[in-house]
Amino acid sequence: MNGPNTNITALITEKFISAAPQAAAKALGALATHEAVLLLKPLKAEMMIACLNPMDTQKAAAILRRLPARQGAHVLSRLDMVQAARIFEAFSVPQREKMKTLLPAHFVKTLEQSLAWPPQSAGAKMSADFLSFKTEAKLADVIEKLKNMPRKKLPLACFVTDKNGKVKGFIRSAELAFYESVSTAGSVMSPAQSVLPTAQAEAALKIIEQGQPLVPVTDKDGVLLGVLGGAVLTAETPARKKRFGWF
Repeated sequence: MNGPNTNITALITEKFISAAPQAAAKALGALATHEAVLLLKPLKAEMMIACLNPMDTQKAAAILRRLPARQGAHVLSRLDMVQAARIFEAFSVPQREKMKTLLPAHFVKTLEQSLAWPPQSAGAKMSADFLSFKTEAKLADVIEKLKNMPRKKLPLACFVTDKNGKVKGFIRSAELAFYESVSTAGSVMSPAQSVLPTAQAEAALKIIEQGQPLVPVTDKDGVLLGVLGGAVLTAETPARKKRFGWF
């Protein structure tokens, strides 16, 4: 790459993105779309997500359109729900139809509904970046999955769902070492309280106050749509930050 953008591209490293995602998003937004794609395409999905979440919607949509379809669908499905919905809306009709073939049907339905949710609703605040396993999954497989994740991305808990994606419970990640690895996720899970996407996000905070580390957001049938954590919820309520500092 030549010209005035050379200095900017030299700064866009994974270390920089991790430390300052807002600044990285702004820097990438100043580049031509093809330049931004060249920089982002080789990065891990978590780095791309960190940049695209705070980026201007139109620019983020243009970048995702140029990625390989499956890579673009994977990243879209892990973005903050409102940003993902805005990007999905910004796609052309053919692009949306193509994405629909690569995304779970319930996620597409959520995308199409989410822009109508109130700003302070659970759905507007939730993240689609969560880890879930079926009830019959062996804990050895759960542990192996966690071992392969970056330390800073390790979730406080993993959700357990049935074959249809309905939430059945959760397992605290820190407690996995205390169970037999041949046990199934369903046999060691704890009951999970969930909220609907149209509920006030404050309802999820009350559940966290009672000791549940993460709160699943589900549709009316109990299908897992997203997750809410204390870090997101307390960020907008400074008075509670000290009380929930461990999140």
